Amino acid sequence: MTYIPKSDFLSVIMERGFVADCTDFQALDDALLKGGVPGYIGYDATAASLHVGHLMNIMLLRWFQKTGQRPITLMGGGTTKVGDPSFRSDERPLLGPEQIDANIAGMQKVFARYLDYNEDSGALMRNNAEWLDELNYLEFLRDIGRHFSVNRMLSFESVKSRLDREQSLSFLEFNYMILQAYDFLELNRRYGCLLQLGGSDQWGNIVNGIDLTRRVLDHEIYGLTTPLLTTSDGRKMGKSQGGAIWLNPDMLSPYEFWQFWRNTTDADVGRFMKLYTELPVEECDRLGALGGSEINAAKIILANEVTTLLHGAEAAAAAEATAREVFEKGGTGDDLPTLELSPEEVGGGISVVQLFLRSGLVGSGKEAKRLFADNGARLDDAPLTDAGLMLDQAALASPVKLSAGKKRHALVKLAR
Repeated sequence: MTYIPKSDFLSVIMERGFVADCTDFQALDDALLKGGVPGYIGYDATAASLHVGHLMNIMLLRWFQKTGQRPITLMGGGTTKVGDPSFRSDERPLLGPEQIDANIAGMQKVFARYLDYNEDSGALMRNNAEWLDELNYLEFLRDIGRHFSVNRMLSFESVKSRLDREQSLSFLEFNYMILQAYDFLELNRRYGCLLQLGGSDQWGNIVNGIDLTRRVLDHEIYGLTTPLLTTSDGRKMGKSQGGAIWLNPDMLSPYEFWQFWRNTTDADVGRFMKLYTELPVEECDRLGALGGSEINAAKIILANEVTTLLHGAEAAAAAEATAREVFEKGGTGDDLPTLELSPEEVGGGISVVQLFLRSGLVGSGKEAKRLFADNGARLDDAPLTDAGLMLDQAALASPVKLSAGKKRHALVKLAR
């Protein structure tokens, strides 16, 4: 039987498709009805920006706040030093404290676009290094480690998938799930946090934290997961031919971000509207059901709504204007991603393959050659068939437009 929620938060997220599983719908719903429930998602600082793969859970926190609850964004200053092994085939590269701090600073800029962090009743941002860096190893083993069964930890799918492939799982990584469970315990102890949210791949870690908190503090807390999202053609959400779709504008321009959403597959439009915009569900369904050329208008609405939330209405309007200039009028547009080269970098000439690589239109030389072989490469809208073509400083004196297929473009120009 499908649970029928009473609280605004569960009503909204269940209708919009955010929910994969919950440890106790009824008890969580009753707690949410009282309002002001603290709930958190943890983010390890493995890169200088969050990416589109994080965006569903960021929107989940936004709805959590908009429906009267209190979100906590937990930055993994401590856990990043270990690395989450969940569903990975190898160990994450270890980062130093300075790099972790720099990554957290980049990630914070994104959260500030979606959540209100006012001191009295707003969202909280905390760093688990506050308590993890201070742990005494022997005390931690005695007080916390004794509550964990290795047999049970080995049964988690995230661990089993690694061991089944006979790939090494270091003791360092094995400790990650204990540290994440301890985070939930500390957030409950310090801030009364009752809920951990996360992707469905975090289910085992979330349950660990709930079990630990019950054992140590005898407190009832809850977990809720979102589905792992793939596009209708089976690709992992957030990946494109050019790599990750970053949320920070200095790592991916607002135009490229807008274009990612404009290129959504027809079958995904309605679902993405519900997850990534705040448009009413009925409007999302109506737009998602459009066919023919009308679905393209829906994709523009999707791109504008998502880009406005992250980069602002002005950036969304500029991106749409550039897209119209490029696609409808054959121009170059003012907002295309631009690669600026110094005269020294160009020297006596630079290969067009290098330009495609450095502008981010392709991810490798092999991909570039395939693009040329498939007649998908263009220079100033003219077909490019010679992958060995060299451009000198005179050719780049005025900006040139590179195109990979019909939808991805970049400008290249010589720095003055």
